[in-house]
Amino acid sequence: MGIKLTDKAIKEINKIIEEQELDKNNTSLRVGIRGGGCSGWQFLLDLTEVKRDNDEVFKYGNIQVVCDPKSYIYLDGTTIDFKDELMGRGFTFDVPQSTGKCGCG
Repeated sequence: MGIKLTDKAIKEINKIIEEQELDKNNTSLRVGIRGGGCSGWQFLLDLTEVKRDNDEVFKYGNIQVVCDPKSYIYLDGTTIDFKDELMGRGFTFDVPQSTGKCGCG
């Protein structure tokens, strides 16, 4: 399955890479999770030039997504989108394996 990016997410990631003047050929989106947050998990997104030998790697156009194996167990099949709406803007995670939702949206 992998970790998927929507077209809106790809567009926003490219915009951030350009605004931060990062090397678009050497920058990856690192995706992960760690314990915490009201649902028990906190999602992590970071732009990085560091790739580890055991990372899962996915390519969407010029965007490379990397994820450590422990996070990938929970994030396999996840779709990352970007929302820009009246009530806020930011990246969203649709995790099909999730059994519950956070009360704060």
